[in-house]
Amino acid sequence: MKHGTKEGISSPAAPKAIGPYSPAVRAGAHGEFLFISGQVPIDPATGNLDNGSGGDIAAQTRRVFENIGALLTAAGLEYNNIVRTTVFLADMNDFAAMNQVYATYFAEPYPARSTVQVSRLPKDARIEIDVIAVA
Repeated sequence: MKHGTKEGISSPAAPKAIGPYSPAVRAGAHGEFLFISGQVPIDPATGNLDNGSGGDIAAQTRRVFENIGALLTAAGLEYNNIVRTTVFLADMNDFAAMNQVYATYFAEPYPARSTVQVSRLPKDARIEIDVIAVA
């Protein structure tokens, strides 16, 4: 990677972008940063929302992390490279169940995180997560 350039990252194991954006972008003086766009629980095989059991937040959270994991792998990184996350929930009442699944993907020191409730997410998902990872 040339100094000061950026590179789009995608994976067949992660959903295609549903708009004019890259699923992930590698950037930095030496390509050390990976910015993963907000991932909703889309099944990459079908392109449809993976609702788990009737929209179960735990199942949707796992699908989001599977999608994030595919993009990390495509960039040669792992979950422990994640330094920052933003979690968007359609209902803050889902926080505890989301947090329980979220915790299974990380060890200390945990990434810095913000969690906010929003009025609506793409495809009416219940959760969206974006991340920043460092190589």
